[in-house]
This record gives sequence, structure tokens and C-alpha cells, in this order.
Amino acid sequence: MQHRSRVLGGALAGVLAAAGLATYAPWSSQATPPGEKTVTATLFEWKFADVATACTDELGPAGYGYVEVSPASEHIQGDQWWTSYQPVSYKIAGRLGDRDAFAAMVSACHGAGVKVVADAVINHMAAGSGTGTGGTQYGKYSYPGSYQDQDFHSCRKPISDYGDRDDVQNCELVGLADLDTGSDAVRTTIAGYLDDLRSLGVDGFRVDAAKHVSATDIAAIKGKMSDPGYWVQEVIHGGGEAVQPEEYTGIGDVDEFRYGGHLKSAFQGGNLAQLKSVADGKLAGDKARTFVDNWDTERNGSTLTYKDGATHTLANVFMLASPYGSPNVFSGYEWSDKDAGPPGGSDGWTRVHAAQEITGLVGFRNAVGSAELTDWWDNGGSAIAFGRGKAGFVALNGGDGALSEEFATPLPAGTYCNVAKAAPDDCAGNTVTVGDDGKAKLDVPAKGAVALHIGAKS
Repeated sequence: MQHRSRVLGGALAGVLAAAGLATYAPWSSQATPPGEKTVTATLFEWKFADVATACTDELGPAGYGYVEVSPASEHIQGDQWWTSYQPVSYKIAGRLGDRDAFAAMVSACHGAGVKVVADAVINHMAAGSGTGTGGTQYGKYSYPGSYQDQDFHSCRKPISDYGDRDDVQNCELVGLADLDTGSDAVRTTIAGYLDDLRSLGVDGFRVDAAKHVSATDIAAIKGKMSDPGYWVQEVIHGGGEAVQPEEYTGIGDVDEFRYGGHLKSAFQGGNLAQLKSVADGKLAGDKARTFVDNWDTERNGSTLTYKDGATHTLANVFMLASPYGSPNVFSGYEWSDKDAGPPGGSDGWTRVHAAQEITGLVGFRNAVGSAELTDWWDNGGSAIAFGRGKAGFVALNGGDGALSEEFATPLPAGTYCNVAKAAPDDCAGNTVTVGDDGKAKLDVPAKGAVALHIGAKS
């Protein structure tokens, strides 16, 4: 995650960047998420028991292939969200649930056809000293049962120069104790932790702060595992920085942070036409995990957020409809204090993952698969439309007024459900007719979309 939080009361700000270096042997695990369902939902700071329910009631039925869950490891005490990213041991004993709850969640999600990605914090341990959420007594550089002083890099000062690779990868991210991931003992301990999560059924990992661990070290840790599964790494691109995202694509997927920034620029600037070239200047699509926002970017202002309302929803619709990358839908909670932790009850969650516009487009993406982009149309500004092979067609209107247009679609003649507005099994009043010539007259509301696919014909 980006510079994550507060350490000993100091503001954690930060910019994890990307990475680019050597070549690596091919892995038995896949980079792009395997299977026909490649959309991930990140349920940020959701309790494991609640994730299990969401998999059964919402994610599975909607067709999500993956759910990403927040870190399971024991961490420092505190109400702030970022305490989850300061581990004190690798026991599953955090505020989101214990080992039994975690195992039950994985089982429930698998039963619903949803695979589980665990957020893994392996670059560092907590700063300060105290008692962890699972009862572990710890001090900086001393974590009983896990690590002692010799297991940490000798640079015991905060990172200060992102143009210096050694500084970025061997010094301390906002003062957090930086693990010596070049050590065979440390690599073995981390691999053992990840293998343990795999033994509970986890299908893959999001590697937190991967930019701050050399690609060589991450590859070595992965190589120590018996079956590493799917990996995606947090490597934030920074212009002119020493570490770049391309370094890590030989290991697994990489979160493409430039994508969210591009979408914010297009949607807030009223120029959706530029999204025809959304893949330009970014990681190859088969290595990039895309997202409109995440918990860091919604707080630092670099992307759209749930606070942008319909524009944020429309950006997610575009991400799911476009062929570039593997989409990750972020679903967190409402906040005014950037440090605030998750709600204690059922209120205050954004529930982005469950909105009809989003679930309808998850089904859209499953139906169109890897079909190429076709039939691009734009008005030079706030409205665009495009097809996906012969399987789907979507029109997006980012303007303030309704759009009425006859479009040439790649779809066969028939009556289709607009899945951006209604579920196919309850679509009365939300159907669109495509003629024998492939044309369809669409009325697209302001800040809205129409999405049609061959899996949702009347």
C-alpha cells in the first residue's frame, strides 16, 4: 500500500512506486487471473464473516471471480485503518477475525465460486512497541516467534530519496521496521506464512508495498513456496524514480496506478474520447490489474472516489467494459477523517461492489471475455460507445444532459436487457432492440450508461 498511515502518531503519507528490472523464470502460477471470471472485488476492512456472506449472497451470484480481503496477520492495536498494515506476528488474529473465521470465509467463498486473494504485508513489521491484537508482546526489531534484530536491514532511517534504489528498498517506509528480504531465513519465514494461508485455501496474494522489496527478493520468496498461486503486486509508478513497475511483471500481475489517474482526468475533464487509447503508456494488459480507486488513492486525491457519485460509478462501468487489464472493484466505507477505521456495524459501507451498474457490468465482462474492442464511437467529448467483438456493446454518457443516438453495434438482431440498469431476469422497461442491420437507438441518461451483451437477451 502506499505510505500507509501513521507511525507513532506521525502522518503516513507516501508514494510507493513501481518497478522494472531483470528477467525471471516462468512460474507455474498464472499472472492474469485464471478462469473465465477475472473481476476482483476488494472488500476493504470487511470482517471475514461478512466477506463470507457477501460471497454467498452477492459476489458469487454477480459473477465475480475473486475477492480480495484485508491483511489477516496480527497487528498493532488501534482503531485506524492503517493499523492492519503494521504486523507484529503472522498469526491470524486481527480485528477482522481469527483463524477459524478466515478458514470459514475461504470455504464459503469457494462454495459460491469466488476465489480469495489475501493482502500480504511482507516488506516490514510494526514500529514502536506494545501488545498486538492477538496478545503478542513486541518491540521494534523484536517480534517473538517471527523476527529479531538480525532479520532487519541495517538502514534504520526513513526512506528519503525515491531516486535511490537502495534507499527505497533497504531503508524504512515511514519508520516501519524493514525486513531484510535478502536473508534466506527471512525469505523462508515469509514463504512459510504465505504457504500457511494457502493451506487454508487462499488462491493468491496481493503483495503490499512490493516496490520496497527488490524484485529479486520477491521472486526468491515465491520460489520457496510449494504452490504460490496467483500474485499481484503493489508497485506504484513514479516518474524518474529508481524502481519501476515493469521490474515485477515476470513475477505476477502489477497494480496499474496510472490507470486510475487517467480515468480521473478523462471523467472530470469531460473528455472520455481520450479513453480509446487508455492502454497507452501503461503495463501490458495481460500484466495489469486495473482499478478506479483504492484505499490509498481515495484518500490522497489521485483518483475518483465514491464521493464523486455517478461519475465514479460510470468510471467503474468503463473499466469493466473495456478490454484492458484485469479489473478490481474497490468497495470500502464512507469517511471524513482519512485515518478513520471501518464502521462497527452494517451502516457506512459504500457497497460499490453490489450496485446494479457494477454487477451488471461484471456479467457483461464475463460474457464478452477477451473479445476485441470494435465499433468505437465518440462525440469528441463526454460520450463514447464501443463494442466487444460480437458479444457486447456499451454506451457511456459523462455529460450533464441525456444523449439520444442511433449506434451501429456488432450485436445480432434481438431484444437485449440493459444490464447497467436492470438484472436480465427482471428487465421490464429496460430493454433495447437491435435491428437486423445491427443498429440500435439508445437513450443514455446523463452520467449514465447502456450495456448490452449476448448473455442477456430477452
